[in-house]
Amino acid sequence: MIRISSQQVFSGGINRLQELNSNLNNTQQQISSGKRVNTPSDDPVAAARILKLDQELSRVETYQRNVNLADNRLSQEESALENSIDILQRVRELTVQAGNGALSANDRRSISSELTERLGQLADVANTRDASGEYIFSGFQGSRQAFVQDAAGSWQYQGDEGQRVLEIDDGVTVPISDHGKGIFVSIPKAITGVEAATNSAGSYISGVELTDTDALQSAFGGAVPNDIRLTVNGAGEVVAENPNTIPATALATNPSPALVGEEFEVAGIRATVSDAAAGDEFTLAINDRQSVFNTIENLIAGLDSLGKDNAKSSAQFDTLIADSLSNLDNAQDSLLGKQTELGGRMNSVESTKKFLEDSSVYTNEIRSELQDLDYAEAISNLSFQSFVLQAAQQSFAQVSQLSLFDRL
Repeated sequence: MIRISSQQVFSGGINRLQELNSNLNNTQQQISSGKRVNTPSDDPVAAARILKLDQELSRVETYQRNVNLADNRLSQEESALENSIDILQRVRELTVQAGNGALSANDRRSISSELTERLGQLADVANTRDASGEYIFSGFQGSRQAFVQDAAGSWQYQGDEGQRVLEIDDGVTVPISDHGKGIFVSIPKAITGVEAATNSAGSYISGVELTDTDALQSAFGGAVPNDIRLTVNGAGEVVAENPNTIPATALATNPSPALVGEEFEVAGIRATVSDAAAGDEFTLAINDRQSVFNTIENLIAGLDSLGKDNAKSSAQFDTLIADSLSNLDNAQDSLLGKQTELGGRMNSVESTKKFLEDSSVYTNEIRSELQDLDYAEAISNLSFQSFVLQAAQQSFAQVSQLSLFDRL
């Protein structure tokens, strides 16, 4: 026979009531939070998995922020390039218009005025800032204005050649910026004829045009072509040399010999030297680079100063128009090439963005299955637990009143 003291009865009853009340409180907390697992003790295995899923969601959210940043920066750069192409297209149209021989000096100055406005617009686009106020074409020097006018009024690049890269997923990085030097400055320049400062008055070179790229490569043995020096000898012949070798290497001309005042070709380049005296020198500048700003600045200066008063000025004006058109085409090619590159980056960003969205949805679904509460089941449990607690309280109230004194 087991004897149960009054203390044991009260202690056991209170413990049972506390247990039932704790279960009821836990269910109420689950309903109020909407979560089945609020503490690790609720379900240790599920809690561990939920923690890992939370870490995965945090990682995905970080990369999604990076993806949005990359998308915004690349979209802004694409818009700037599109505006630049539109401006250059208008500049090209004005250049073609300026080449009309029927235009007067005033007409050319009017074109020059609009070119000046277009140049300012292009500079504004090249100095585009992002939402944080940084210049997008300054490389790593985002706080420094990309292009600034020097004392002579020429636009000069002030940034560096850095390219910012952003990680948008594990092991996946994408460049989110391009420096202005590679886009607006280092642009291939048309082959031009340059007169030596010591030449006789009135001498000039004109009609410079590359007609055979293979012949140019062949003349330099397949190596990168260098500048070509043209010298007029005492017989009025134009002698062509590669001045970068020691001694200078003679280059064949067609016809041979090439004569002053007559068109000739050397290394696939056509040119004409006019009104030159013995000892005059000219240089065929090959592989030079020039910024698009300098191209427009030179065009503006030429329209303001050159006319067609004599053979030399007329030839210089025609050369200016031809070289400007070639240089503008090269600038547009540079912008279009960068625009194509940007398109590839934006496609990569878009595909990564969709992958991260899918990953976030999938992870949230698994997390929801582990953590979210089934309200119907919880409310049913709550009702049952409330009933059990109420019954236990009533039962304990009855038991606690039992005593031997009631039998006396």
